[in-house]
Amino acid sequence: MATIEKRTAADGAITYRAKVRLRGHPVQTGTFERLTDAKKWTTATESAIREGRHFKTTEAKRHTLADVIDRYIVDVIPTKRDGPHQAAQLLWWREELGAFALADITPARVAEARDKLAAGATLRGERRSPATVVRYLAALSHAFTIAVKEWGWVDDSPLRKVRKPTEPRGRVRFLSDEERARLLAACRESANPLLYPAVVLALSTGMRAGEIMGLYWQEPRDPPPRGAWGVVDVSTGRIVLHLTKNGERRTVPLTGHALDCLRELAKVRRLDTALVFPGAAHPTKPIDLRSPWDTAIRIAEIHDFRFHDLRHSAASYLAMNGASLAEIAETLGHKTLSMVKRYSHLSEAHTSDVVGRMNAKIFGGATNG
Repeated sequence: MATIEKRTAADGAITYRAKVRLRGHPVQTGTFERLTDAKKWTTATESAIREGRHFKTTEAKRHTLADVIDRYIVDVIPTKRDGPHQAAQLLWWREELGAFALADITPARVAEARDKLAAGATLRGERRSPATVVRYLAALSHAFTIAVKEWGWVDDSPLRKVRKPTEPRGRVRFLSDEERARLLAACRESANPLLYPAVVLALSTGMRAGEIMGLYWQEPRDPPPRGAWGVVDVSTGRIVLHLTKNGERRTVPLTGHALDCLRELAKVRRLDTALVFPGAAHPTKPIDLRSPWDTAIRIAEIHDFRFHDLRHSAASYLAMNGASLAEIAETLGHKTLSMVKRYSHLSEAHTSDVVGRMNAKIFGGATNG
């Protein structure tokens, strides 16, 4: 039932107070300067309530983006492996748009904030990369998805209509034979005895730095709740990664020099920790190899090379030695081939051989010409 009440202010101004009452629903009110607007509003509101469309609209006006982010950080972030990083990203959005009601968070407003984010600087004084902006947008997008699907606070996510920055093609920087020899020599001579086996392991397996630093000699009583971790078994020559970046378990084969390095490391391992690469002052935490790594890179006179590029090097060596993209993806732990297509040009000779063998088989060795 709808009612409209005419009101006259002390200065003579006339307004119309509209109310919509339907059983089982809270009373909805609105004030208008024109009677026709009041009538249109009551008709539309009654229809929306009867069709079940009004609740979310009301909730979107009642809750702010800050409400969404606060609840998301409490309810959802603790369940996510990369929670702390995403929480920091969401707090940026809270600072920028948190005061706005959800009904007022439009694609245009998010896009404006996106551009401000892209133009801003990181803690190191560098401009944020497109990949970083994409991650910030992804964090906000998932918060909106939860607000839509589970909390019923908003009808749809404005992020669906916001363009993501174009990320550059994946980096392919790998060590040449000469660079690899110089780097390994510098690591072997490092004052930190754990640097060399860590680098050898990264080069031979393509494991991520976090996966290497999260290795244990045996399964810990209290596995890390977040971050990659796994167990080394030198007797069988394998590493079982129980938690990885994509959330899946992965077995990594240990052979050759990498296996020898870990066997030697096992002989002199510390007994006060199960970590393969423990810190000196805090053996229950992984060692920080950034300083020894920077020193080794400088001594080896290698430029534009990061520890993560050891992973790219391993993938590149696999490609140049005939591994298919599917085999590289399985070795590196990628769910899809999209991430390893950057190495496709390195395996062209292998692909050519495959095509050549197929043609020789079906055409009996026939050649062009």
